[in-house]
Amino acid sequence: MTSLRMTSDLRRQLILGAARRCFARNGFAGTTTRSVAAAAAISEALLFKHFPSKAALYAEILAEECEADPDLAHLLGQEPSTAALVELIRNMVRYFVETVSGPDEQEAQRLRLMITSHLEDGEFARLLYDKVGKLIGPMFVASIDSAVAAGDATRISGDPFNLFWFTHHTALMAALTRLPAAPCLAYGKPDALERQLCEFLLRGIGLNEAAIATHLERELAHVAPPVIAESA
Repeated sequence: MTSLRMTSDLRRQLILGAARRCFARNGFAGTTTRSVAAAAAISEALLFKHFPSKAALYAEILAEECEADPDLAHLLGQEPSTAALVELIRNMVRYFVETVSGPDEQEAQRLRLMITSHLEDGEFARLLYDKVGKLIGPMFVASIDSAVAAGDATRISGDPFNLFWFTHHTALMAALTRLPAAPCLAYGKPDALERQLCEFLLRGIGLNEAAIATHLERELAHVAPPVIAESA
């Protein structure tokens, strides 16, 4: 039984490796499950035993990239706290702002794919939300609890996990306005937008002004790469 499981896991990784090469070469729209199967030297039927669709393949690749990010691993390895919560939100905001402001067109295309999924069958968005939520959501909720216990935040009624998605979707929507070559809204300079959006979100999830002033200023002073992949 163990041998069969190991064989299945290895096959899964071979498929993902072939899919990465296909997506990198042809993009999402130009890649088919048939081409991935051919690159992995397997039948399309065998591919579907591991991944039910092209969207599932791509979502798994993005999730693995997110999990492998050393900065995210560092964040998730911290004790839940107000500081960790502010760092998480700042990095989420920074990821979305830099995705639409930076030169990486592949990241921008991923963002477009995410939005297109919402307007179509939603499969890709559901898969990615599920993976991002399971990876980052528990740390977010535990840090909310820690901030409340420390007197840094007021408890917001309702499911605290919803607060994670509220912050994610607000940052995502702000980024979308800047995605076209001519932005839909003139938010101003990216660094000013980052600060204002972080302050808005931190207040929205219940942090008090003293905690925001202390932890956000410290976080904005750090020049670190973003760690949340749209993944969120």
